[in-house]
Amino acid sequence: MSPNTIRIHLALLSHLFNTARTAWGMESLTNPVDLVKGQRPKLPSGRDRRLVGDELPRLLAAAQVYGGEIGPIITWAIETAMRRGEIAAMRREHLDRRARVLRIPETKTGTPRRVPLSTAALAVLDGLPRRLDGRVWGMRPDSISQAFERVCKAAGIEGLTFHDLRHEATSRLFEKSLGLMKVASITGHKTMQMLKRYTHLRAEDLVGRLG
Repeated sequence: MSPNTIRIHLALLSHLFNTARTAWGMESLTNPVDLVKGQRPKLPSGRDRRLVGDELPRLLAAAQVYGGEIGPIITWAIETAMRRGEIAAMRREHLDRRARVLRIPETKTGTPRRVPLSTAALAVLDGLPRRLDGRVWGMRPDSISQAFERVCKAAGIEGLTFHDLRHEATSRLFEKSLGLMKVASITGHKTMQMLKRYTHLRAEDLVGRLG
């Protein structure tokens, strides 16, 4: 198991014992998780991979040659900061075209959210054929990752995963001068700590703001 999975399991176990003591009348119980506080695994440093140089046009060009939906999906991911599973699960009835908002009823954190759509994101939707089953995309999450890996290989891009596009998108939202709460409402991050792990601002992009 990954360090974060172990931390989540420990947190659940700790909550169970605390609930048993406070709500179920088992005051004599000792929370065993308290005994290993100093021995919990530390989370690894977050990935900081972003698109650099001409990687984006190379990526999109290779995706166009590859064909299918992966090209529009790449653009959509960068414009919305949505997770792979959220993208694959998109349905037309969740789109409010007039308000330029997409509703995501099921998320990784369990909290539904509404994602504002940029002009570029709307252009992606307008370029897609309407499916009879109501879904926006025909690709499953694993198919998206596989296609992305092949496109990266064709473009000669190394060390980039599809999930890195969420890091890229989150960082771009901050570069558009959106505040913490606004970015968090778009990305769905629950804590500022997690939001920080997904944000990688480049010093050269901040120079112009210093005057």
